[in-house]
Amino acid sequence: MDKRRLLFAIGFLIVTIILGILLWMVFFAPKPTPRPVGPDGQPLPTDGFPEAGQGGTRGSVTDQPGSLPTPGQTPGTTPPTTQQPGSSEPSFVLPASVQLIDVPVLAATKDTLGAAKFYNKQDGKFYRLLPDGSLELLSEQTFFNVANVVWSPEKNETIIEYPDGSNIYYNFDSKEQVTLPKHWENFSFSPQSDKIAAKSLGFSPENRWLITSDPTGNNISLIEPLGENADQVIIDWSPNKQIVGMALTGEPLGAYRQELLFIGQNKENFKSTIVEGRGLTTAWSPTGEKLLYSAFSNQTNFNPTLWVVNASGDQIGTGRKLLEVNTWANKCGFGTDDRYVYCGVPQNLPAGAGFQPGLGNTTQDSIMKIDTQTGLKTEIPVETPPTVQSMFLSDDGKTLFYTDVNVPGIFSIPL
Repeated sequence: MDKRRLLFAIGFLIVTIILGILLWMVFFAPKPTPRPVGPDGQPLPTDGFPEAGQGGTRGSVTDQPGSLPTPGQTPGTTPPTTQQPGSSEPSFVLPASVQLIDVPVLAATKDTLGAAKFYNKQDGKFYRLLPDGSLELLSEQTFFNVANVVWSPEKNETIIEYPDGSNIYYNFDSKEQVTLPKHWENFSFSPQSDKIAAKSLGFSPENRWLITSDPTGNNISLIEPLGENADQVIIDWSPNKQIVGMALTGEPLGAYRQELLFIGQNKENFKSTIVEGRGLTTAWSPTGEKLLYSAFSNQTNFNPTLWVVNASGDQIGTGRKLLEVNTWANKCGFGTDDRYVYCGVPQNLPAGAGFQPGLGNTTQDSIMKIDTQTGLKTEIPVETPPTVQSMFLSDDGKTLFYTDVNVPGIFSIPL
C-alpha cells in the first residue's frame, strides 16, 4: 500500500513539472524575433535593414504630389538604374540626347506640321523633320550659300537672305519666288504671316525706315524713321501682333542702364521699360505678354544675365524680374506657355563674355528649366552636355530640341 502511494506521488510530481514547463513556454518565455523579408519575399540579411537605396527589387521611392519626375522618366515610375561593380548603391542613368540630324543645319525651328524644319547647309535644300523621325523634302529647288532664313509662323513660306544682301521670298506650296529689295534687312513675319516687317536702309539717313509690307514686298507702309539709329532697333514682331520692333533710343540713363521703347504699327504711345545693361538680346513668350532678355553690365562681371518683364499694353515695364542666370536669351526657348523657359547655361563663363559672345562657345552648357514667376531653376541632366546654339520645345511639351554650336545637326531630349 505504501509503495503504491509513493509511485502515485512521484507520477503526480512529474506531471506537475511538465505542465509548469509548458505554461512557462507559452506565457513567459521570450519570443524569437522573426527574420525580415524584402518585397520579393526573400529573407534580408540578419545584420539589420538596408539603408536607403539598398536592397529590394522594386523602387521604394514614389513621386510626391506636385513634384516633377526625373527628365526622361515616365511620371509615377522610378528612373532606371545601373549597379556599379563593388558598389552597394545604384547610380541613375542620365537621359541621352538623340542626334536626329547629323549634317550642318541653319534656322532650325518648331514646325506646325511636324517636329521641326530647317535648311540643310550641305545640300542647299529645305526639310521638315516629322514626329516619327523621318524627313520630308519641302522643295526640290536648291538654294546655295544661304546666310539666314526667316520662317513664316503660320504658312509654308520663308524669306531667304544671302551674304551679298540679296533677299527672296519663297512659298513652298505654290513654288512662288519673289526677289525683295537688297536694302531691306532684319526681316520678321507677323503672327498671322500676312505681313513682314524689316529695316529699309537707304543710302542717306533720311531714307532709312522701319517698314511693313506683304510677304512679297507689296503694299509698303513706313512705320518709323530710323535715321542714324538703325543699329539700335530690333525688328521682332510680337506674337500678339502689338509690337513690331524695339528701340534702345530712349532717355540716356547711364553707362549700363538703357530705356527700351516699344514700336507699334500705328504710332502707339507704348510705355517703355528699363534694361540694366548692354548687349541686349530678346525672346518673346508664346502669347507676347512677356519679354525675356539678356544684358551685361559691370554689376554682372560683364557677363549676360537673364531678365523677364511684362511687355504688352498697359503692363509694359511691370513685373521686371532678374532670373539670376548667366546666359543669352537666344540660347533659350519658351515652353508651351509664358511661365517656363528652357535655356543652355554655360558651366564656366569667363568674365567679359558679354563683350565677346564667342567665349561661350568654349564651354559646355547645363540645360535649365526656369520658372519665370518664382525664379526656381531645375537642371535637366543629360549624358553629354552640349554647347547650345538654339533651343525650342515640341508642341506637346514632351521633347526639347536644340542645335549645338560645335556639333552639326539637330538633337532632342525627352522631358
